[in-house]
Amino acid sequence: MSGLLALLDDVAAIAKVAATSVDDVAAAAGKAGAKTAGVIIDDAAVTPKYVQGFAPARELPIIWQIARGSLINKLVILLPVALLLANYADWLITPLLMLGGAYLCFEGAEKIFHVLFPHGDKHIEADMSVADPGHLEEKKVRGAIKTDFILSAEIMTIALSAIEAPNVWMQGATLAVVGIGVTLAVYGAVALIVKMDDVGLLMAGNARTGLGQGIGRGLVRAMPVVLKLLSTIGTAAMLWVGGSIIVHGLHHFHIDEPWHSIHVWAEAASLAVPDAAGAVKWTVTAALDGVFGLLLGFILIPVVTRVIAPMLGSGQGDH
Repeated sequence: MSGLLALLDDVAAIAKVAATSVDDVAAAAGKAGAKTAGVIIDDAAVTPKYVQGFAPARELPIIWQIARGSLINKLVILLPVALLLANYADWLITPLLMLGGAYLCFEGAEKIFHVLFPHGDKHIEADMSVADPGHLEEKKVRGAIKTDFILSAEIMTIALSAIEAPNVWMQGATLAVVGIGVTLAVYGAVALIVKMDDVGLLMAGNARTGLGQGIGRGLVRAMPVVLKLLSTIGTAAMLWVGGSIIVHGLHHFHIDEPWHSIHVWAEAASLAVPDAAGAVKWTVTAALDGVFGLLLGFILIPVVTRVIAPMLGSGQGDH
């Protein structure tokens, strides 16, 4: 009997330790996830544009495919790579992030170039066109997962830098919780956004009150504008995040421009509006990071479309 009691005591002690570990992981994941809020917002703004133009019945399946690809990005590829780099080759993290940032700048700038000069460059036109409409969905999903990979890498890296864990196992568990939580939050929000017009139709046709029907009709009319606005925000977010990664990466390697100038201008702007200094400083910094990202992206367009893509033979524009 004493042996059984001792065993139960051991089990209880193990359960207590496990519960404490779960609490520690949850607390660390919450703290790390909060640090990634800006990139999460960018991710949610970027994704809806990938389902525009498809039949309503295909919207949720496309979002599911992208969400599944995002989980694979985070849990299968980025999590183990992040742990290896953080513990054995942390000097590689910044260059790899800068490479991803450059890709975001290129993609955002290419979309703006296509809008401004739809027939201005045959290489860009070929890069943005879809010869076979049957492959459009596949190409959109691949492009979304590719963009998600860059944003997910940024999310996982920021989260990792915020984790104060005693060992690699706790780091891994916390990153996994952050990755799953962020993916559910982002693509759950995206699903709600893109299906909101269907909700509006349902309300307009079935609501029991005139107010409910009016709200439904308002949702139907508003959603095309909202989706277009989100697409614009998504492109701006690519440039902002990509530019910010490059600017901070250069500063990390002791190349202080354009980081220094952006910092000085943002500080000056914040002093001019002391009642909203923090918001003004953040806004000016984000805007200037985005302008830098756009300029870098325009420089990268001919490099990628005329040099890198032909060398790889992969039609780099599958996004």
